[in-house]
Amino acid sequence: MSRWRVACVGLGLVLAAGAARAQVPGPLIEQCAYCHGADGIARDAEVPHLAGQNERYLFNQMLAFKSGKRPHKEMRYLSRLMTTEEIGALAAYYASLPPR
Repeated sequence: MSRWRVACVGLGLVLAAGAARAQVPGPLIEQCAYCHGADGIARDAEVPHLAGQNERYLFNQMLAFKSGKRPHKEMRYLSRLMTTEEIGALAAYYASLPPR
């Protein structure tokens, strides 16, 4: 599958996930909340806040962690366990939260 097709499919999933914000599975939020906070505000200064971030940016960064293009041991492990749909739903969820 070409990169262009993957990007188009991914963007479509992000847009579709925006309508399904309330359908993010609790265990996914709990995994992310450990470092990033359930409200998207990280408690550690070295961990980025996710609340209010651009949805497409969050989605693309998670795909980069999943593929290994963006190195981070914990994020690589967690993202590899997620489907593209789950990543899209998480991106939509955190993008919908009010920023700090």
